Amino acid sequence: MTDLDFDFIRTYLKQRSGLALTHEKRYLVESRLGPVCKRFNLASLSDLVGALRLSRDTAMERAVVEAMTTNETFFFRDRVPFDLFRDVLLPQAIQRKAAQRRLRIWCAASSTGQEPYSLAMLVQEAAPRLSGWQVEIVATDLSTEVLEKAKLGLYSHFEAQRGLPVQLLLKYFAQVGEQWQISPAIRQMVGYRQLNLLHGFEALGAFDIIFCRNVLIYFDAPTKADILGRLAASLQPGGALLLGAAETVIGLTDKLVPNPDHRGLYVHGQSGTVAAGAAPATVPPLRAVGFR
Repeated sequence: MTDLDFDFIRTYLKQRSGLALTHEKRYLVESRLGPVCKRFNLASLSDLVGALRLSRDTAMERAVVEAMTTNETFFFRDRVPFDLFRDVLLPQAIQRKAAQRRLRIWCAASSTGQEPYSLAMLVQEAAPRLSGWQVEIVATDLSTEVLEKAKLGLYSHFEAQRGLPVQLLLKYFAQVGEQWQISPAIRQMVGYRQLNLLHGFEALGAFDIIFCRNVLIYFDAPTKADILGRLAASLQPGGALLLGAAETVIGLTDKLVPNPDHRGLYVHGQSGTVAAGAAPATVPPLRAVGFR
């Protein structure tokens, strides 16, 4: 790959996914886009760059972006945010929203579904406290390929055991051949949508809790600041945003401030408050599960 080809790929990915590649990542581009060349019968990465320059092949564009997107995930990843959700955020939301009896949760960059399904299992475990409530879990990702896998809820033995307590595996999964599939009751709690965080997501409405973990680390500072500002605008009053352990809002926005008691947890700054009761405006309602 020539320097000009690499610079084109860097710009191409930045514009379409926000991914900011340094020159040290050149090897990653070559290793991940090699299979894309084979898929489209192109002899080299230079040929791929030429094809991207000359045509508007949406399948090829999508393949390039998805090949470069990191989809590392597993159930209850890093555990602490999920303990925080179960022990602090969910009880607080139940108290705060007692009059409305409606809870909205968003998993941005949800990958193959382990994060939203982990939250769905915790919500299900709290079902006695949610009697009469409508709970909606929205999961979005840039990649249509991983979303299709997520919708199936079908995981290899390794994926199913990775981070998942055995009691939850036995309670919420059924073995299908050599794989494990999460129960229909848990699958129906999560509504999946394809979404690019670089684009507007106001139509999704406002949320009580947002998980946006381990995705902002791939963006440059201006892109992070823009997305964080819009995430703040998507929080209901009293809502909470959880970022990855290596991510922060400090120096990027004053619309969110860190919670001093819980690492990775952010709440509205003074300029970040949104109007109460915001709801989806231009998209059909996503799936909400009622508890009796």
